[in-house]
Amino acid sequence: MFRLPTLVSLFALAAAKLAQATPCVSFDANFNLLVFGLDGKDWNAGTQDSWSSGSATDITTSGRPSFDAPNTTCYLSQYYNAVYVMNGDSSDKSAVYIYDAAKKSWSTQSVTTGKFDPSNFVAVLDHDTNVFYAISGTDLYFLNMGSETTANSSALSWVDVETDPFPSSYTAPVAALAQNHIHFLDVPNVPAGEAKIFVIHFSYFQPDAQSYPASSGNSFPAAHGKTASFFQSEGVQQEFAFIPDDGSATYVINVENNSTTSYAGPTSKDAGSVYAASISALVQLDSSGNLYFFPYTEGDASANTAAAWTKVQAVSKVAPASSAAASATGGHSGSGSATGSAGSSSSTGTSGNTSGAPAAVKVSRGLAAAGVLGIVGYLL
Repeated sequence: MFRLPTLVSLFALAAAKLAQATPCVSFDANFNLLVFGLDGKDWNAGTQDSWSSGSATDITTSGRPSFDAPNTTCYLSQYYNAVYVMNGDSSDKSAVYIYDAAKKSWSTQSVTTGKFDPSNFVAVLDHDTNVFYAISGTDLYFLNMGSETTANSSALSWVDVETDPFPSSYTAPVAALAQNHIHFLDVPNVPAGEAKIFVIHFSYFQPDAQSYPASSGNSFPAAHGKTASFFQSEGVQQEFAFIPDDGSATYVINVENNSTTSYAGPTSKDAGSVYAASISALVQLDSSGNLYFFPYTEGDASANTAAAWTKVQAVSKVAPASSAAASATGGHSGSGSATGSAGSSSSTGTSGNTSGAPAAVKVSRGLAAAGVLGIVGYLL
């Protein structure tokens, strides 16, 4: 006999679907903090001086992705003042969604994937060329975004560059961008404090690892974690932050002088966090929707040592954090990715050295209720 579902079961169904939402964090070219998909909306928290006392502005508008895929990632194209969103919508995981920060508008760029797996990759966006480079499966790919701030009518294509040189056990790559080089951390058989490098402009994997010894404190461990590249007012990134999954420290790697400096780890020890960096701050979005920032001054180790992680009150005022979270799936490539800056990265996969993808965050009770009522209305 047919039975109508109970309201409790319908609510659970709607909430489970919404819990798959995966917000991401980024900046525009003026370094206003942007948070997409949090509490079902998009937010502009302004510049760093307003994060502790201001109130974020709702910038939700039509054409945006649903942010319901498990591994959504965001990348700032600094030259073009655009944010590119990958894996932003479960209905079209291959598309790149483009947020034109100047016009505050969205468009959807269709993409032909070939062998590239949009559900299983780790990527950086090169600063100077505006080209994505990604490891998916065992191959390196690129996707040329040109000067796009609005989608083209014709599809772009992922191009298979070559088979990467990493062992098959490297199932959850950690990648970061600096000086037009991709730095791969936590590579099997590579010691702590060293990284394997792909030189973008010469399309070349360096055969030997590069060492980044500690200038003070400890060098970064051979462990899985997340990265974010610090922007410059002009030119390419020269430093990136690495935060291991245990949140024990924040390591800043300088590729100009080949050094590592360690600072305080994030307040929220959450392996599911995602990160983005501006010129003067590192921002964490944890898997419950909390936002924190670490003020950073390039070249001033004493100021950075004294700095502390602080909550972004401008966002928590309008979108309070929720304990609701959902895990994401992933797989040598990891799942998805770089958050916020052109060159930050996190990956998930089946390897035991990773604890999960960027977790889903912030189920809206109002949206869940609306979903339930919609289902009830349909059944009746």
